[in-house]
Amino acid sequence: MIGFQSLRNKIDLVFSITLLLLAILFVVAIKYDHEKVLERTQAQEREISHYLYSYYLKYGKIDEAYLEAQNVSLITDKGQVIQIERFFKEKGKYKRYAVDTYHLKRIILINNDRFKLFLENKNKAKFPIKRITIFSIIFLLIIMLYFWIIKSLRPLSELKNKIQTFSQGNLEISCQSDKHDEIAEVANEFDHAVTMIRELLQSRQLFLRAIMHELKTPIAKGRLVSEMLPDEKNKARMHSIFERLNLLIDEFAKIEKITSKNFELTIKPYKMSDLVEASIDLLMVENPKHLVDLQVKDDYQVEVDFKLFTLVIKNLLDNGLKYSIDKHITVVINEKRLEIRNKGEALKEALEEYFKPFHTSKKGLGLGLYIVKSILDIHQMQLAYNYEDGQNIFIVS
Repeated sequence: MIGFQSLRNKIDLVFSITLLLLAILFVVAIKYDHEKVLERTQAQEREISHYLYSYYLKYGKIDEAYLEAQNVSLITDKGQVIQIERFFKEKGKYKRYAVDTYHLKRIILINNDRFKLFLENKNKAKFPIKRITIFSIIFLLIIMLYFWIIKSLRPLSELKNKIQTFSQGNLEISCQSDKHDEIAEVANEFDHAVTMIRELLQSRQLFLRAIMHELKTPIAKGRLVSEMLPDEKNKARMHSIFERLNLLIDEFAKIEKITSKNFELTIKPYKMSDLVEASIDLLMVENPKHLVDLQVKDDYQVEVDFKLFTLVIKNLLDNGLKYSIDKHITVVINEKRLEIRNKGEALKEALEEYFKPFHTSKKGLGLGLYIVKSILDIHQMQLAYNYEDGQNIFIVS
């Protein structure tokens, strides 16, 4: 019954059953009328036979005027009489009284001790025009009602398509309706909700962009001031700090675009090893080879957006270093999956809990895995977690 869960299918089923029952009722009514006509015809024919016999006994002849009044004719052609007589004998109906159809004519045989007659009953059943007219009108009304209901449901299908468009990130839709039924009320309420969400997102985007724009200015000034430091070591350190801040702002801009579904992917094929090395560079740490052990057992290609996917790996590497007890992580590329391992305590909650934004974290904002999950969802990839032999293992597949 899965196919009948939709409203359209249920309506089709109801009207199909209604039309089927109407057709059955029509056939039964026609058969009932036919049987009633046949009963009256048979009664009339028996009455004619009885009258002719009684009249013949009284007057010694056949009352042909009576037959003509009953729309019954006497068959007098000898050749035709012989053929009809043979027909009745072959069918085993050559008796004192019998009725049968011969060449689409209703023939009455009266064969008694006084006379033998073959009569043609010319009375035909009337065409049931009244009943056919009534059933035709009912049939047309049901069909018109069906199309009227289907037409009324058409806005529901349009609303469904617009909701699907909205779910894909397109906020520039309008569902307003000038009708006054329940579907129009739902459409208007949804249109109002879309407008509110659109305004909320626009204000959020404006707020975030304003903050990031305002942060760019002091960072730029800080970089200029750091260039004036006499100590080259402190100058390089300050320069690295400001570069890190600038990179964080760029990452926040990407996050804002991802979460608002306002990001166009540039999908190209890349080797996983190249993506990992680019992600290690994004960490901006000294001596990355001492911190990250890259093991390429079976390199493979993936079709991803380079900037976003390296951000995924960078966040996983960053988390691995933060929570590692020996400040060291191992990255394994093998059999079309990427593993990031570190020694440390197992996760205290299910992995899904860490996908929530601003999850409780002692060493960050709790956005790392939220960003990872959002980007992997866009790429239709998955992140899994295992804990084996004192190691946390995050798997991208």
